[in-house]
Amino acid sequence: MADITRRLGWRHLRATPTAHVRHHRSGRLAHDGPGLSFWFRPLVASLSEVPVDDRELAMTFHARTADFQDVSVQATLTYRIGDPAVAAEHLDFSVDPDTGVWRGSPLEQLATLLTESAQQHALDVLARTTLAEALVDGVPAVRERVAAGLGAEPRLPATGIEVVAVRVMALRPEPEVERALRTPARERIQQEADRATYERRAVAVERERTIAENELASQIELARREEQLVEQRGANSRREAEEKAAADAVRARAEADRTVRIADAEAQRTERLAQAEADRAVRLARAEAEVAQELGRARAEAQAAWLRVHDDVDVATLRALTGTRLAENLPRIDSVTVTPDVLTGLLAKLGGTEGRPE
Repeated sequence: MADITRRLGWRHLRATPTAHVRHHRSGRLAHDGPGLSFWFRPLVASLSEVPVDDRELAMTFHARTADFQDVSVQATLTYRIGDPAVAAEHLDFSVDPDTGVWRGSPLEQLATLLTESAQQHALDVLARTTLAEALVDGVPAVRERVAAGLGAEPRLPATGIEVVAVRVMALRPEPEVERALRTPARERIQQEADRATYERRAVAVERERTIAENELASQIELARREEQLVEQRGANSRREAEEKAAADAVRARAEADRTVRIADAEAQRTERLAQAEADRAVRLARAEAEVAQELGRARAEAQAAWLRVHDDVDVATLRALTGTRLAENLPRIDSVTVTPDVLTGLLAKLGGTEGRPE
């Protein structure tokens, strides 16, 4: 779309390099070319803008094959306007002098023209082709026929249109028919998959059998070695028991000998201790007897001397000594309470004793 600017009743147009602008002033061609920029008066100007770049036209249409099956065709056309002057004469590419927007829909008219022309040639070739052939070779056949048909179409050069390329992306039947056509291939693929699965399972079973045989052989060898190990352990245990019994016998004999020697030594030591204890007891008894004899003799002599000393002492002195000895042997008395009755009786006894003759 051209860029138009307003200035005091004048308009300035600036086009892009891919847009061919034709400017007529009062019926005469004033400007003609791509990417122009000029001033014009809108009241006396007639503007046309024709795109000259390559454009893509995607189309999808349905066709019927020779065996009356409906198929959909997806294709894309690449075209350009090779003669802008001719295109502007046959199609309405005029633009508004104030906004630069097309007054009509020229590109939609071109799309309709190209789609109908391409569809006509595609229907022509598919109507003489069965569905199976169309699905196998229909894409290149339709592409070649549409390209050839559009190249020979007289209306396109007369309109200034050039077809650059034709591409057919897909040619597909109805979904139910497509599923039905896929079924045999799917069955074959499934059969191949099943066969591969069975073969894989057979190989797996064979490998499992080999593994099981190897495991069984390993278990047999392991059992044989375990048997040898048990026998060896039994022999080792017997040898160990014999050696242990012999060692125990030697240890028992040594222990018995040691016990006998210890018992003999203990008996001899006990005998010596008993003899020494008896000798010591005899000597102690003799010493004690001698000491007791000497002590008795000394006590007797002391007692005799004591008695000889008291033979010449009067009775009052002996009583006083007796009271003194008695007082020495009595327990300690902190206080003594003497009542008049006790004192009177004591004095009476003392008076009576003193008055009696010896």
